[in-house]
Amino acid sequence: MKKAIWFAVASAGALFVLMAQDARIIVTKGGIPAIAIPDFRGAGDAQKFMPAFNETLADDIRACGLFKVVAKTSLPTFVPQQPSDFQQPPSPSAASPTRGRKQPPQPVVPTTGGGRWMQDWSSPPAQANFLAFGYTAAQNGVLVLQGWVYDLSKDTPANAQLVGKRYLSTVDETGARKIAHEFAADIISLFGGQSLFGTHIYFSSDRTGHKEIWAMDADGKNQRQITRFNNISTYPAVSPDGSKIAFTSWVKGQPAIFVFSVDPVRDLRYYNQTASVNQAGSFTPDGKQIIYASSAGTGRCCRIFAANLDGTGFRPISSSSAIEVEPKINPKTGNDIVFSSGRSGPQQVYRMSMDGSDLERLTPGTGEASNAAWHPDGQRIAFAWTQGYATGAFNIFTMNVATKEYVQLTHGDGKNENPSWAPDGVHIVFAKVRGKSSQVYTMLADGTQLQPLTSLGNNERPVWGK
Repeated sequence: MKKAIWFAVASAGALFVLMAQDARIIVTKGGIPAIAIPDFRGAGDAQKFMPAFNETLADDIRACGLFKVVAKTSLPTFVPQQPSDFQQPPSPSAASPTRGRKQPPQPVVPTTGGGRWMQDWSSPPAQANFLAFGYTAAQNGVLVLQGWVYDLSKDTPANAQLVGKRYLSTVDETGARKIAHEFAADIISLFGGQSLFGTHIYFSSDRTGHKEIWAMDADGKNQRQITRFNNISTYPAVSPDGSKIAFTSWVKGQPAIFVFSVDPVRDLRYYNQTASVNQAGSFTPDGKQIIYASSAGTGRCCRIFAANLDGTGFRPISSSSAIEVEPKINPKTGNDIVFSSGRSGPQQVYRMSMDGSDLERLTPGTGEASNAAWHPDGQRIAFAWTQGYATGAFNIFTMNVATKEYVQLTHGDGKNENPSWAPDGVHIVFAKVRGKSSQVYTMLADGTQLQPLTSLGNNERPVWGK
């Protein structure tokens, strides 16, 4: 591990210092580190946007799964805004007692600085290992954040600094959230994590009266409509670089696959075979092909196909007479495909090579299993399974593809389906159906930190992309 990494940030007129030495020791030797994140304050016009800033910063750090965020009720009353706000506690008198003489009164050393000493943050009740602090100000039409992170195990503020950086954005709520995301990303990166800031979740929603494709940020903010077909659009898939999405829509009467660019939103035109089923699946790792399910040429549903980005050069991969859908290609190998098939009875998750060879069933054959999605490392999948539950009562599981060992993440509380991994490989997005309502949730890959992201209308089939 490098002892220090220095980044000169010329545009910000400040120096960003990451003192990464021993930063992971607390994680490996003492469990999850505790970080204190007191509310930041803003000068002038910046203060009105601080609730959005503070919420975003705390949510990002809490959601990354690397830290325990100390409850604000346990924090000291004085909150430093810059390094100069810290003071060193006074030292006890070093005078030695003299035999036979009456000793003068010894100076009383206060037990706390109320937040002005680093020890105030590392001692009870806060007991933090790290402290994030700083302030914002609106300067010449720019929202400026000065942010610091201290390692509270060090002896002085000068030795404690891990991060010290200036962040710039627009003077509005969007700008406040942006610099909060950026500051959180630097903190997460310091501990070997990957921030989800800048990633997007695509999903199908009927909140306008029709199922359309929507997008949102990783924290559920900035929900926006992508398609406006006033028809059924669903089964979204996102390209590896995040620049394109594929989905199925019935806007032309028969189901057809569409490929759109994301920014700007634009129809890139895709040729569809005439079929009663054309179901978007996934992009190959190089982004040059799409694999999908279609009933074309069979008169039945469905086989797995591959085609170029414009729909040309299509060719069947699977040849079973059973229904085979939901193909997802391994993001690492570009060769292994997982998919749902009914060739052995109730739908199960299978794996095969890109040419249709090396077929194997991954799930054991009990219950129904579907919705498989690859982990970014290409070694694990997440999927939905009715194992141990009534027909149709799906829960989310993960599986090591090589060993076929699986772990159950959700346990009832509605139907849980359509999982998709975040780019960090630590979070999973999925749809939870309770009664007649379907909403999008995220969780850590161990099933903890369940967070709802949607609430308007019914929302389903989420996929996470860059």
